[in-house]
Amino acid sequence: MPAVPRLLDPGPGNSRHNAGFVGQHLPFNMRNWLHNNGLSVAVLGTFLFLLVAQSVVGWASHNEDLAQKGASALGYLAYLASGHFHEAVSENWESEFLQMAAYVLLTVALRQKGSSESKSPDGSEEVDYVPLPETAPPDAPYPVRRGGWLLTLYQNSLTIAFLALFLASFVWHMVGGHALENDERRLDGLSSISFFEYISSSGFWFESLQNWQSEFLAVGAIVVLSIWLRQKGSPESKPVAAPHSATGG
Repeated sequence: MPAVPRLLDPGPGNSRHNAGFVGQHLPFNMRNWLHNNGLSVAVLGTFLFLLVAQSVVGWASHNEDLAQKGASALGYLAYLASGHFHEAVSENWESEFLQMAAYVLLTVALRQKGSSESKSPDGSEEVDYVPLPETAPPDAPYPVRRGGWLLTLYQNSLTIAFLALFLASFVWHMVGGHALENDERRLDGLSSISFFEYISSSGFWFESLQNWQSEFLAVGAIVVLSIWLRQKGSPESKPVAAPHSATGG
């Protein structure tokens, strides 16, 4: 008698139509995919919507300024290539990535007793442990099983990624801000300035520092407020019944 193929258990939350034979891929299920990826979809979808909205209102605002100075209005695509748009976007992105890089790195060694955003003040935690390649589980990421320099790079990859994004945004801000500064100087009948004159100016650093300080204020607020305040259901909060002295989520 031929062997009967074993059916996969569809598991909780999956319909019976998702069951298949061993070794076969289950059919794509949009509802399950959205359930598993809803947070990133919502956040990135909102980001894209707000970025487009910013570009539209920024285009209108910039053309109003141009009209007041007797200059011709820009088309939408021309605006997207302008220093005004690039400077506005990159100036904010750089501060966000700086905040995240600093936060990830600072939480490695620094503690805040009672905060849901901190490791415990006493002892090490699971995130401090890296297994030896020979003891790593078979489903561990490849760098963990490989070891060596690849593991060293991987175990610091989150901070490295945020720092790289910060540096890229910072350079973008310098380039976009320089273009905007010279556009405005030409409209005012002034001579252009060099790239190095711009990045050494107080105006450039004012643009950067006003955003950087606000990001660290936001990080400080969630670190401190999460000691006493709660949000049921959020992993960024301690359990509602947890004492104020409890540290970590």
